[in-house]
Amino acid sequence: MALATITTKGQVTIPKKIRESLKLHAGDKIEIIVTEKREAIIRPISKKVDDLFCKLHKPGRNAVTLEAIDDAISNRMKDKFR
Repeated sequence: MALATITTKGQVTIPKKIRESLKLHAGDKIEIIVTEKREAIIRPISKKVDDLFCKLHKPGRNAVTLEAIDDAISNRMKDKFR
């Protein structure tokens, strides 16, 4: 069993064992659901495509072709597994 303490500001640190089990990292979002029995369920929130949209866009940068992407992946895999 993992225990956590609530601070005077109402904050809780999720124990490392639980963070690792849920694959949580700094900045991740979680949802806390309170059941009828007054139990809390902590559930990680998955990132949605809409959250990531335009994150890689940089004005003035030329678009990369699919062929160039495939070549870069292929070359990286060759280098990694030689």
